[in-house]
Amino acid sequence: MTTRILGIDPGSQRTGIGIVDADATGRSVYVFHTAIKLTDNENFALRLKQIFDDIGAIVDEHRPDEVAIERVFMAKNADSALKLGQARGAAICAVVHKGLSMQEYAPKEIKQAVVGGGAADKTQIQHMVGVLLQLPGKLQADAADALAIALTHAHTRSTMQRIGIPRTAWRRRR
Repeated sequence: MTTRILGIDPGSQRTGIGIVDADATGRSVYVFHTAIKLTDNENFALRLKQIFDDIGAIVDEHRPDEVAIERVFMAKNADSALKLGQARGAAICAVVHKGLSMQEYAPKEIKQAVVGGGAADKTQIQHMVGVLLQLPGKLQADAADALAIALTHAHTRSTMQRIGIPRTAWRRRR
């Protein structure tokens, strides 16, 4: 059975979207990707509305079964962190509004799953996503990140099914 996974890389200037179909082993096939360009809006509130509307339309068109989103990381300054959090909130609301649940992944988890190291840079992610999904040419960075998030979820869910324990049990307790 194939599961369609929507990956979201939230951003206040561009929000990356990537969709893959994954089988029970985690093997994934490319479906769709884009970067929602938000900078044409006259104010930030309209950017948030565009994220909500565009993700809702993508969900309606592609009908994902599961959704994965990048967890907020430390931004360069407080204003950037706030805007990123708001963009992420708009994306989450759009998905939940469509009746879907989601999983969150830290940037290091995504890099580890796709590249094999938690300190990978954007060009390494772009390259490996292209290799894993057999895509020609260079991917736009935000769209590649979103596909990486979808791939991470595909690999994680297949591992959880195989070993039979929830993801929350993977973390070490101190």
